[in-house]
Amino acid sequence: MNQERYRTLNQEYRERFGRKVYKVSLNAGMTCPNRDGTLGTRGCIFCSAGGSGDFAVTGQSITAQIEEAKEKVAGKMPTRSEGASYIAYFQAYTNTYAPIERLREVFTEAIHHPDIAGLSIGTRPDCLPDDVLDLLEELGREKPIWVELGLQTIREDTAKYIRRGYELTCFEKAVDDLKRRGLQVVVHLIIGLPGEGKEDLLSAIEYLNPLPIDGIKLQLLHVLEGSDLADEFRKNQVPVLDMETYVDWIVTAIGKLRPDITVHRVTGDGPKKILLAPLWSGNKKLVLNTIRHELSVRNIRQGDNYFANI
Repeated sequence: MNQERYRTLNQEYRERFGRKVYKVSLNAGMTCPNRDGTLGTRGCIFCSAGGSGDFAVTGQSITAQIEEAKEKVAGKMPTRSEGASYIAYFQAYTNTYAPIERLREVFTEAIHHPDIAGLSIGTRPDCLPDDVLDLLEELGREKPIWVELGLQTIREDTAKYIRRGYELTCFEKAVDDLKRRGLQVVVHLIIGLPGEGKEDLLSAIEYLNPLPIDGIKLQLLHVLEGSDLADEFRKNQVPVLDMETYVDWIVTAIGKLRPDITVHRVTGDGPKKILLAPLWSGNKKLVLNTIRHELSVRNIRQGDNYFANI
């Protein structure tokens, strides 16, 4: 029986694979239309120089990265597990933004690795042309593929402020295109963007609930060194959430979330060496335990208030 009060990624992996599965971050050397001049050159306002891939191994082949990442994961296991399985997570920048030949090369190298159980591919909704979708559908027949879409916000004014570069209709089309090809869709939301409050988060949950998505990442806004947001933060133009407020918002959102959606994340991993704020987020264990405690105290489980709205 799942002891968590929401559907976790670990639960999904155990149901799908029958065992513990670990996610390893890779860097395929991609760029982004927000960086190569197509839409802009400075990335989204919150994006560090690493393009969300600050934890990924770089400068090596995909196979070499997998082997190095496996060693890092092995050091964190309670006991070293022979025959462990992994999800290859293409995390840095936009991982469908490259010539189709390059995408086929890197994704095929990863998916054919004997220890890789599936792929998780971080990308943008506006970087999924038909040939890429066809490739993902083809590879998805071999092993499961999760496609992670950086929605971040449903407010168009906020989207312009963070330089997201596409409208909600583009996101909705991407979800439909991916689901028609049998792929898993995971949506990223950033909580605490300037100008957005608790009701904006709950509106985003209500917007996503009817869509055929499979997973969600609830990501606390981090102010990272090397981002344009960091410059605004130093000018006292970026308010950041305290932990009590963040936990309250997360717990309320989980209660409203459709119960079959897998919650891949309820906080985030801002690298401590470049994390400017909020510093409390660096203690991930404390944040997770506080969220669990508050869910228990309020007796809230995922979907409790979703059903109330049907």
